[in-house]
Amino acid sequence: MVEIREVKTRSELKRFVDYPNVMYRDVPQYVPPMIGDDLSDWNPKKNPAFSYCEAKCWLAWRDGKIVGRIGAILSRRANEKWGLNRMRFTQVDFIDDFEVSSALFAAVEDFAREKGCNEVHGPLGFCDLDREGMLVEGFDRRSMFVTYYNFPYYVDHLTRLGYVKDVDWVEMLVEVPYDERTCTRMDKLAERVMKYSNLHIVQLKSRRDYKPWIEKVFRMVNVAYSGLYGTVPLDEKQIKRYAAKFIPLINPDLACFVADEHDELAAFGVSAPSMADALKKSRGRLFPLGWIRVLRALKVNDTLDLFLVAVAPEYQNKAVNAILLNHVLKGSQKMGIKYAETGPQLETNHKVQSQWNFFKTEQHKRRRCFIKALD
Repeated sequence: MVEIREVKTRSELKRFVDYPNVMYRDVPQYVPPMIGDDLSDWNPKKNPAFSYCEAKCWLAWRDGKIVGRIGAILSRRANEKWGLNRMRFTQVDFIDDFEVSSALFAAVEDFAREKGCNEVHGPLGFCDLDREGMLVEGFDRRSMFVTYYNFPYYVDHLTRLGYVKDVDWVEMLVEVPYDERTCTRMDKLAERVMKYSNLHIVQLKSRRDYKPWIEKVFRMVNVAYSGLYGTVPLDEKQIKRYAAKFIPLINPDLACFVADEHDELAAFGVSAPSMADALKKSRGRLFPLGWIRVLRALKVNDTLDLFLVAVAPEYQNKAVNAILLNHVLKGSQKMGIKYAETGPQLETNHKVQSQWNFFKTEQHKRRRCFIKALD
């Protein structure tokens, strides 16, 4: 018999966030998130999103063992923005047993009805910068620490429970070019765009200089990402929180901030060497030794994680992306990077996908947001 218990203590929350490490311990493709970040996400004192969200999470137990987990988020800001009345499910994992999965989703659906929602969708986070989407293709590929990994049977369980596709995201594996023809072409295009649009790359000398620009990045995210699925605007407290997460990852050779003649941010691209192997070995923990592995990964690596990219509306369709790509390309070559991996991109977001036309790419993963109408 399956028992669903709401997580109420810090000890239970630690077991909730660590459950994937237990479940996928023998799965080489699984990469854990930073456990500390997951813990703080569920802490109303540390996560500003609780100013407009309600959230609960549950563990499924059988015979004294955890056999599944799931979270639920009611984002009032998202519902107000999109004119909907939905509950989000998040951080869902379960053994291949329909009694377990149905009990977990019943907890979310009961909470949704209690709050007057008429639909449940996910997996989604508190905001668009959190992990989202259930893996439906690419189970044999290594995950990123900013995305979920799940077994193929999850999709069958959700289908049986009445969930259907709402949207899909795709992920691309990009081969970093070293041939002179491609590099020269990119360099000339970037120089031409900067000249005719009167733009320049911001030169930052120290980590202290990054903070105001990273905060500008997330303010631009509010504008550039506003039309994307499920997004909600970040408030100032959230901007400062996410900026603090990204600053330690910044390498000036792999992050690019493009400004206009008034030093206003016109475009940005933020990437970092993959921390997948480091976090895998440390089970997502930075202490006591995880931080050493992460620092090493940030200096010596052959794979780049592409996190965020955006262009201000007034500079879109002006090839400004070429400036960002050229800068990161040079930095990647300096480090000996062979591949770059994108995060999830909406399959309908043709603008962002078209920027890879210069490169040899493979669409190697796909993830899905499911939805179910409640009775």
